[in-house]
Amino acid sequence: MKKLIVVTGGTKGIGKAIIQRFASEGFDIATCARSGKDLKALEKELKQSHASIDVIAHRADLSKKEDVKSFLSALKSRKVDLLVNNTGVFLPGQIHREKPGTLEKMIETNLYSAYHISRGLIPAMIRRKSGNIFNICSTASITPYVNGGSYCISKFALYGMTKVLREEMKEHNIRVTAVLPGATLTSSWEGVDLPSERFMKPEDVADAIWGVYNLSGQSVVEEILIRPQLGDI
Repeated sequence: MKKLIVVTGGTKGIGKAIIQRFASEGFDIATCARSGKDLKALEKELKQSHASIDVIAHRADLSKKEDVKSFLSALKSRKVDLLVNNTGVFLPGQIHREKPGTLEKMIETNLYSAYHISRGLIPAMIRRKSGNIFNICSTASITPYVNGGSYCISKFALYGMTKVLREEMKEHNIRVTAVLPGATLTSSWEGVDLPSERFMKPEDVADAIWGVYNLSGQSVVEEILIRPQLGDI
Protein backbone atom coordinates (compact mmCIF):
# COMPACT_ATOMS: atom_id res chain seq x y z
CA MET A 1 0.00 0.00 0.00
CA LYS A 2 1.26 3.46 -0.87
CA LYS A 3 2.11 5.95 1.84
CA LEU A 4 -0.48 8.60 2.59
CA ILE A 5 0.12 12.29 3.25
CA VAL A 6 -2.65 14.42 4.76
CA VAL A 7 -2.43 18.12 3.92
CA THR A 8 -5.12 20.41 5.29
CA GLY A 9 -6.01 23.41 3.15
CA GLY A 10 -4.38 21.85 0.13
CA THR A 11 -5.99 23.52 -2.88
CA LYS A 12 -3.77 26.60 -3.03
CA GLY A 13 -0.35 28.00 -2.25
CA ILE A 14 2.01 26.09 0.01
CA GLY A 15 -0.48 23.30 0.67
CA LYS A 16 -0.97 22.61 -3.03
CA ALA A 17 2.78 22.70 -3.67
CA ILE A 18 3.33 20.12 -0.92
CA ILE A 19 0.64 17.89 -2.39
CA GLN A 20 2.14 18.12 -5.87
CA ARG A 21 5.62 17.33 -4.54
CA PHE A 22 4.55 14.23 -2.65
CA ALA A 23 2.19 13.08 -5.41
CA SER A 24 5.17 13.15 -7.78
CA GLU A 25 6.86 10.71 -5.40
CA GLY A 26 3.93 8.29 -5.53
CA PHE A 27 2.17 9.21 -2.27
CA ASP A 28 -1.58 8.91 -1.94
CA ILE A 29 -3.13 12.26 -1.07
CA ALA A 30 -5.79 13.36 1.41
CA THR A 31 -6.75 16.98 1.69
CA CYS A 32 -9.61 19.28 2.58
CA ALA A 33 -10.72 22.82 1.86
CA ARG A 34 -13.81 24.97 2.16
CA SER A 35 -14.35 25.23 -1.61
CA GLY A 36 -15.81 22.15 -3.23
CA LYS A 37 -15.03 23.64 -6.66
CA ASP A 38 -11.33 24.01 -5.82
CA LEU A 39 -11.21 20.46 -4.44
CA LYS A 40 -12.72 19.00 -7.61
CA ALA A 41 -10.23 20.92 -9.74
CA LEU A 42 -7.32 19.68 -7.65
CA GLU A 43 -8.56 16.09 -7.69
CA LYS A 44 -8.93 16.19 -11.48
CA GLU A 45 -5.46 17.66 -11.89
CA LEU A 46 -3.84 15.04 -9.66
CA LYS A 47 -5.58 12.12 -11.34
CA GLN A 48 -4.55 13.37 -14.78
CA SER A 49 -0.89 13.78 -13.84
CA HIS A 50 -0.59 10.87 -11.37
CA ALA A 51 -3.10 8.23 -12.41
CA SER A 52 -1.82 5.58 -10.00
CA ILE A 53 -2.40 7.47 -6.74
CA ASP A 54 -5.53 7.64 -4.61
CA VAL A 55 -6.94 11.05 -3.79
CA ILE A 56 -9.26 11.89 -0.89
CA ALA A 57 -10.61 15.42 -1.41
CA HIS A 58 -13.01 16.33 1.37
CA ARG A 59 -14.96 19.56 1.73
CA ALA A 60 -14.47 20.91 5.25
CA ASP A 61 -14.04 24.14 7.18
CA LEU A 62 -11.61 23.07 9.89
CA SER A 63 -12.45 26.07 12.07
CA LYS A 64 -15.61 24.08 12.85
CA LYS A 65 -15.28 21.01 15.07
CA GLU A 66 -18.03 19.13 13.25
CA ASP A 67 -16.10 19.52 9.98
CA VAL A 68 -12.92 18.31 11.70
CA LYS A 69 -14.79 15.17 12.77
CA SER A 70 -16.11 14.70 9.25
CA PHE A 71 -12.62 14.91 7.74
CA LEU A 72 -11.18 12.54 10.32
CA SER A 73 -14.00 10.10 9.57
CA ALA A 74 -13.00 10.16 5.90
CA LEU A 75 -9.49 9.10 6.92
CA LYS A 76 -10.32 6.45 9.51
CA SER A 77 -9.64 3.47 7.24
CA ARG A 78 -6.23 4.71 6.12
CA LYS A 79 -2.76 4.66 7.67
CA VAL A 80 -1.47 8.24 7.75
CA ASP A 81 2.29 8.54 7.32
CA LEU A 82 2.53 12.33 7.23
CA LEU A 83 0.29 15.09 8.51
CA VAL A 84 0.80 18.66 7.32
CA ASN A 85 -1.33 21.14 9.26
CA ASN A 86 -1.52 23.90 6.67
CA THR A 87 -5.01 25.35 7.06
CA GLY A 88 -4.80 29.05 7.81
CA VAL A 89 -6.28 32.49 7.33
CA PHE A 90 -4.72 35.95 7.44
CA LEU A 91 -6.67 39.07 8.33
CA PRO A 92 -4.47 42.17 8.64
CA GLY A 93 -5.01 44.58 11.47
CA GLN A 94 -3.81 45.93 14.79
CA ILE A 95 -4.99 44.43 18.06
CA HIS A 96 -6.56 47.66 19.32
CA ARG A 97 -8.34 48.31 16.00
CA GLU A 98 -9.45 44.87 14.83
CA LYS A 99 -13.09 44.07 14.28
CA PRO A 100 -14.75 41.98 17.01
CA GLY A 101 -14.29 38.28 16.31
CA THR A 102 -10.99 38.65 14.44
CA LEU A 103 -8.95 36.88 17.09
CA GLU A 104 -11.51 34.11 17.48
CA LYS A 105 -11.60 33.46 13.71
CA MET A 106 -7.84 33.17 13.40
CA ILE A 107 -7.38 31.09 16.54
CA GLU A 108 -10.11 28.69 15.41
CA THR A 109 -8.63 28.41 11.90
CA ASN A 110 -4.88 28.66 12.48
CA LEU A 111 -4.58 26.90 15.84
CA TYR A 112 -7.63 24.82 16.75
CA SER A 113 -7.71 23.09 13.35
CA ALA A 114 -4.17 21.79 13.84
CA TYR A 115 -4.85 20.90 17.47
CA HIS A 116 -7.95 18.82 16.73
CA ILE A 117 -6.67 17.14 13.56
CA SER A 118 -3.42 16.21 15.32
CA ARG A 119 -5.29 14.76 18.29
CA GLY A 120 -7.43 12.73 15.91
CA LEU A 121 -4.51 11.17 14.02
CA ILE A 122 -1.81 10.86 16.68
CA PRO A 123 -3.25 7.82 18.55
CA ALA A 124 -2.79 5.58 15.49
CA MET A 125 0.73 6.95 14.98
CA ILE A 126 1.55 6.15 18.60
CA ARG A 127 0.30 2.57 18.18
CA ARG A 128 2.55 2.14 15.14
CA LYS A 129 5.40 4.11 16.72
CA SER A 130 5.90 6.05 13.50
CA GLY A 131 4.68 9.24 11.89
CA ASN A 132 5.61 12.73 10.80
CA ILE A 133 3.83 15.97 11.66
CA PHE A 134 4.63 19.29 9.99
CA ASN A 135 2.86 22.40 11.26
CA ILE A 136 2.93 25.35 8.87
CA CYS A 137 3.65 28.22 11.20
CA SER A 138 5.16 31.49 9.92
CA THR A 139 7.95 33.94 10.48
CA ALA A 140 5.11 35.77 12.24
CA SER A 141 5.40 32.99 14.86
CA ILE A 142 8.67 34.51 16.05
CA THR A 143 8.69 38.07 14.70
CA PRO A 144 5.77 40.33 15.62
CA TYR A 145 4.96 43.14 13.24
CA VAL A 146 2.54 46.05 13.03
CA ASN A 147 -0.65 45.10 11.21
CA GLY A 148 -0.08 41.45 12.12
CA GLY A 149 -2.37 41.62 15.16
CA SER A 150 -4.30 38.44 15.84
CA TYR A 151 -2.52 36.61 13.03
CA CYS A 152 0.74 36.88 14.94
CA ILE A 153 -1.01 35.75 18.12
CA SER A 154 -2.42 32.66 16.40
CA LYS A 155 0.88 31.76 14.74
CA PHE A 156 2.84 32.27 17.98
CA ALA A 157 0.36 29.85 19.57
CA LEU A 158 0.73 27.27 16.77
CA TYR A 159 4.51 27.47 17.10
CA GLY A 160 4.22 26.90 20.85
CA MET A 161 1.91 23.94 20.31
CA THR A 162 4.40 22.45 17.87
CA LYS A 163 7.22 22.76 20.41
CA VAL A 164 5.14 21.03 23.08
CA LEU A 165 4.07 18.28 20.68
CA ARG A 166 7.68 17.66 19.72
CA GLU A 167 8.51 16.93 23.37
CA GLU A 168 5.47 14.71 23.83
CA MET A 169 6.14 12.64 20.71
CA LYS A 170 9.85 11.90 21.27
CA GLU A 171 9.24 8.64 23.12
CA HIS A 172 6.75 7.50 20.48
CA ASN A 173 9.17 7.84 17.55
CA ILE A 174 6.99 10.48 15.89
CA ARG A 175 8.83 13.39 14.32
CA VAL A 176 7.36 16.88 14.72
CA THR A 177 8.57 19.90 12.76
CA ALA A 178 7.61 23.56 12.81
CA VAL A 179 7.78 25.17 9.37
CA LEU A 180 8.22 28.94 9.44
CA PRO A 181 7.96 30.39 5.92
CA GLY A 182 8.42 34.06 5.17
CA ALA A 183 6.58 35.85 2.39
CA THR A 184 5.57 33.22 -0.16
CA LEU A 185 3.94 33.96 -3.49
CA THR A 186 0.38 32.80 -2.78
CA SER A 187 -3.10 34.28 -3.07
CA SER A 188 -2.60 35.98 0.30
CA TRP A 189 -0.40 38.53 -1.47
CA GLU A 190 -2.73 39.24 -4.39
CA GLY A 191 -2.81 42.93 -5.24
CA VAL A 192 0.54 43.74 -3.63
CA ASP A 193 2.70 45.89 -5.89
CA LEU A 194 5.93 43.89 -5.60
CA PRO A 195 7.80 41.80 -8.18
CA SER A 196 7.31 38.05 -7.94
CA GLU A 197 11.04 37.48 -7.42
CA ARG A 198 10.76 39.33 -4.09
CA PHE A 199 8.80 36.35 -2.72
CA MET A 200 9.64 32.73 -2.04
CA LYS A 201 8.13 30.04 -4.23
CA PRO A 202 5.66 27.63 -2.58
CA GLU A 203 7.62 24.84 -4.24
CA ASP A 204 10.69 25.78 -2.19
CA VAL A 205 8.77 25.16 1.03
CA ALA A 206 7.51 21.85 -0.35
CA ASP A 207 11.04 20.80 -1.33
CA ALA A 208 12.31 21.66 2.16
CA ILE A 209 9.63 19.46 3.75
CA TRP A 210 10.41 16.63 1.34
CA GLY A 211 14.09 16.81 2.26
CA VAL A 212 13.40 16.78 5.99
CA TYR A 213 11.00 13.86 5.63
CA ASN A 214 13.71 11.81 3.93
CA LEU A 215 16.22 12.03 6.76
CA SER A 216 16.94 8.81 8.61
CA GLY A 217 14.73 7.93 11.57
CA GLN A 218 17.62 8.79 13.87
CA SER A 219 17.24 12.51 13.16
CA VAL A 220 14.55 15.16 13.26
CA VAL A 221 14.58 18.74 12.04
CA GLU A 222 12.65 20.55 14.74
CA GLU A 223 12.30 23.79 12.80
CA ILE A 224 12.49 24.96 9.19
CA LEU A 225 12.95 28.74 9.00
CA ILE A 226 12.91 29.93 5.40
CA ARG A 227 12.80 33.50 4.14
CA PRO A 228 13.06 35.35 0.81
CA GLN A 229 16.66 35.90 -0.18
CA LEU A 230 16.29 39.68 0.35
CA GLY A 231 14.63 39.17 3.73
CA ASP A 232 11.18 39.77 5.14
CA ILE A 233 8.66 41.99 3.43
